Amino acid sequence: MDMYIGMTLCSGDLRMLMMRYGPRWRMVRKLAHSLLNINTARSYVPYQMLENKQMLFELLTEPKDFLHHIRRYSNSLTTSMIFGWRAPTYNDPDIQQLFDGFEKFAVINQTGAAALLDSYPWLRMLPDWLLPTQKYAKELHVREKELYLRHWMDCKKSIVEGTAKPCFCATMASMQKIEGFSDEQAAYISGTFLEAGSDTTSSTLYGFVQAMVLFPEVQKRAQEEIDSVVGDTRLPTMEDEPRMQYIRGCIKESLRWMPTVPLGAVPHAVTQDDYYMGYRIPAAAGVINNVWGIHQDERRYPNPRRFDPDRFKDDYQTAYDAAVNPDVSQRDHFTFGAGRRVCAGTHVAERSLFLAISRMLWAFDIKPEIDEAGNPILPDQDKLTQGFVAMPEEYQCRIIPRNEKRALLVRKEWEDIQELLEPTTKQWKDIPEGMARKGITKDFQ
Repeated sequence: MDMYIGMTLCSGDLRMLMMRYGPRWRMVRKLAHSLLNINTARSYVPYQMLENKQMLFELLTEPKDFLHHIRRYSNSLTTSMIFGWRAPTYNDPDIQQLFDGFEKFAVINQTGAAALLDSYPWLRMLPDWLLPTQKYAKELHVREKELYLRHWMDCKKSIVEGTAKPCFCATMASMQKIEGFSDEQAAYISGTFLEAGSDTTSSTLYGFVQAMVLFPEVQKRAQEEIDSVVGDTRLPTMEDEPRMQYIRGCIKESLRWMPTVPLGAVPHAVTQDDYYMGYRIPAAAGVINNVWGIHQDERRYPNPRRFDPDRFKDDYQTAYDAAVNPDVSQRDHFTFGAGRRVCAGTHVAERSLFLAISRMLWAFDIKPEIDEAGNPILPDQDKLTQGFVAMPEEYQCRIIPRNEKRALLVRKEWEDIQELLEPTTKQWKDIPEGMARKGITKDFQ
């Protein structure tokens, strides 16, 4: 399927998300898997711990801005893993510039003009003054490419200067010499992963918080499991995950109940003629992965609009294992995609969600907002935002410390970690303990 506006004009044929299947896509995909495998995901735990502790502290001190805190957690974790620098505030200008561009990219790709140019190639010969969408797409690409290149080149410069932190780009720089890809391609690989990793995690967490407001019995049972494993003297860690099957079910159910990509990230296309249930699908035909429709199938998920982690009480697969399971009846959900283009960051996302969900429920009770008459204000679970990435429309709730002991521990955890950060920039002073300097080498020029 030819995505002329999104891939050619907006992305210079460099964006992995829309890249045609072929040698270059296979190279980029191989690179992504090598840089986001399970071992690499484990190495980023210090970054996840820091960002998680800041999120908990912000939820404690400014609970009404919980959406901002969730987004900052997700965004800063993603920039740390990809570029090696943090976003210590929600309004960080680098983050705002990055996501403002992606929002414009998402909007233009959903216009009728984009669909026409994708479907009728002869229209592309018309001059830009007759096709303002085409002109605007070219302008977006110029600005986006400059931004992505700047962040990529800044990372390469930090490697030379010896100040780089372990990150995706630091490792990719050492692989650039072997694979021979351009700086422009590297910039779009890193930029695309930033897009994919930030909004999806924060949107899933925002949906989870809404579920806790609407289904308090689930919250109570999840907190009972957490307390039985870790008590009230410490925060949950990744080592606790195997003993928290109900929390694992909460993660799987969050991804099913409120999928961030209701129709998949982008349309797919078949590479050759195929047949399904007697229907012929011709080569190059577009195929939509209707994630929302699958997740609402009552035969697969009885009472699908109910948030029920027990659907997965006997599912011990990791997110990646489930995503690549050849038996589709054993898939937990389809939010991470399917086939060759399944999400490469599944390992990282699963760990980020576990730490966020288990620790939020360890520290806080999540309750509905109350109106002037004392009645609970419940959000509408079926009101979602529009776009590539969907999430619940904004709503309010009350996030309250479960007790003073847990509130004090949240404060102490955040205060203790300050000594590892620069006092003004709040960036890491040095490479976090437990993280290797693997991939940080000057031998890429």
